[in-house]
Amino acid sequence: MSFEELGIDKRFVKQLEHVGITTPTPIQAKAIPVAITGKDLLAQSKTGSGKTLAFILPALMRLAKTKALSKNDPRVLILTPTRELANQVYQQLKLLISGTNHQAVKILGGDNYNDQVKALQKKPHFVVATPGRLCDHIDDRSVYFKGLELLILDEADRMLDLGFAEQIKVINEAADHRLRQTLFFSATLENAEVDALSRNLLRSPKRVTIDSSATGHDDIAQNFYLADHLDHKHALLDRLLDINPDGQKIIFTATRDDTVRIAELLNTQGIKSVALAGDMTQSKRLDIMQHFSKGLAQVLVTTDVASRGLDLLNVTHVINFDMPKQAEEYVHRIGRTGRAGFKGIAISLVSAKDWKSFKAVESYLSLRVGFKQLDGLVGKFKGFKEKPVKSKTKPNKQSIAKTQKKQHKKPMRKAKVQKPIPQPFDVDGVAPLKRKPKKQEDS
Repeated sequence: MSFEELGIDKRFVKQLEHVGITTPTPIQAKAIPVAITGKDLLAQSKTGSGKTLAFILPALMRLAKTKALSKNDPRVLILTPTRELANQVYQQLKLLISGTNHQAVKILGGDNYNDQVKALQKKPHFVVATPGRLCDHIDDRSVYFKGLELLILDEADRMLDLGFAEQIKVINEAADHRLRQTLFFSATLENAEVDALSRNLLRSPKRVTIDSSATGHDDIAQNFYLADHLDHKHALLDRLLDINPDGQKIIFTATRDDTVRIAELLNTQGIKSVALAGDMTQSKRLDIMQHFSKGLAQVLVTTDVASRGLDLLNVTHVINFDMPKQAEEYVHRIGRTGRAGFKGIAISLVSAKDWKSFKAVESYLSLRVGFKQLDGLVGKFKGFKEKPVKSKTKPNKQSIAKTQKKQHKKPMRKAKVQKPIPQPFDVDGVAPLKRKPKKQEDS
């Protein structure tokens, strides 16, 4: 099946061919025909499945074929949970609208607020935004959405994870009218919060499910190594980078401090590395990502801030220096490789402090993992044995007899009631006088 057979205009098909995209992915093949009809869509697809084009292309087709509801308000709003993902979506959108009259702006926290106000005053057709900053503009009345035709939520589950439920409610109310179409994309729909949000936003939606978040990546080989301690992890990392010198790599750590420390350590070893963390300014994060995407750095060391929204085809390896706290986040991390049909390798280093997270991943993916070893770097830690579950057996006659004997114990003796001690003072606070008993007179 081709994009033209899905109903996409030839102009946009040529733009896709120009960047080497000729065949729709499964999520695109199923979601695009539904979205083009104007119906609300509830779609589940794992990371790296090509869902960005699954909502951008129908949006372009809507603007090309229908008259605007308002000349002043944006026609399409795309919400994303993170600035990195918003930039990724914005870049793909700009590529496809080049050569058309459509204008797009991005509204992200960390960018200059006044510049964003000026950009919104130019009446753009598309707005790509993160919920927090967009709500600031709604509150300040620098943007209105009464004429919005298409609301798109990308990675809605992640937005809820980051605490944007209230902001989404505000945005929904700002654009709440019967002519609005809503496209809802999520890596998981088997979640009470996600289900409740979709019910509030969508009207009689069509549902499309390609892969659940717990489905394994067929194009990604997953390797696990046991580690005794931090120094052992560093030794394993050095060896793994030595034996896999080609391609770019993303290393995930648990803390921001570790991203900087590991990146600096790799740079001293001659491996060009950059560190990315959530507390950096937006401009700094963009500079780092552009540096890495252009191939000027071989390794990106980051926290979970980069586990979603990065579409980097040259990433051959993802290395979990620390296991993620949430099992679902593991799937998003390793999804940074093995994209667009390419093969990838995911490597995880598991120490005692990672064991609980590792077992959660194993359970989440329904995997039974075997650990690999590197010569000369085999440690002592072999994991923790699971406690055997005690089977419930029927009580024997002896235990029944003991139980009955306990139940027929002699009743406890009643405690003796102590007589009240007489007060040492009378009501006036004067000690009563002790009087001698009268002598009886003889009659």
